[in-house]
Amino acid sequence: MTARSLQLSANLSFLFTDSPFEERFARAARAGFRGVEYMFPYAWDPLELSRLLREHRLQQVLHNLPAGDWDAGERGIACLPGRESEFRAGLEQGIAYARELGCVQLNCLAGVPPEGVPEAAIAATFKSNLRHAARQLAGSGIRLLIEPINSRVDIPGFWLDKPTKALALIAELGEENLWLQYDIYHAQIMEGDLARSIEANIKRIAHFQLADNPGRHEPGSGEINYPFLFALLHRLGYRGWLGCEYKPLLADTERSLAWAREWLQ
Repeated sequence: MTARSLQLSANLSFLFTDSPFEERFARAARAGFRGVEYMFPYAWDPLELSRLLREHRLQQVLHNLPAGDWDAGERGIACLPGRESEFRAGLEQGIAYARELGCVQLNCLAGVPPEGVPEAAIAATFKSNLRHAARQLAGSGIRLLIEPINSRVDIPGFWLDKPTKALALIAELGEENLWLQYDIYHAQIMEGDLARSIEANIKRIAHFQLADNPGRHEPGSGEINYPFLFALLHRLGYRGWLGCEYKPLLADTERSLAWAREWLQ
């Protein structure tokens, strides 16, 4: 593998968190990253974020669409019946930020449906919102991604919790602008069989995120054979980004990046 065969993106919601958010861009650049992602940009002025990206020569790789009241425990609203107008307003906000930041991928979080809502209504709402968002984003040259998140450890009750479920939805909807965000950590918890899953579906995967299991720490801290998976991605010709969305086990983020030196030089 060559030093440039993988593109690593720093997730600023997880890395360098001992610094204020605005200072994490500089630390990511000094560490050797060329791309950054984070959960939500909406608490900051998009012009200021754009300035930070330019100043530190970073590419905005990904951010999420608005996901409801995060502080109150909401983890997305795309599958919640009755929230369609809020979802569409959030979509427009996401597009506005993406345009200013030069971001060409937006991730849609399905959410945790409340108890008592029929499964058919949840699925129908999610599909309708995805159809609308995929077509709106296509007109802006932005990919729509959906991310399965494990419902066993991190977000109990999260509706879209397995890669196979997400891929079945993508196939059913048939929208050209609907893609899978494959988080290796979440996929390992819910289904495993990572290499076969990745190889079979690589043409529909627009973005990867990584962390080891258990603990959601850096590669090399747990059970996932990351050198094997990196070699697989290289062999498959993957040219997208791998977002480093892990909680550093070591004292600081820079020390936790020893596993990535080959790609951050």
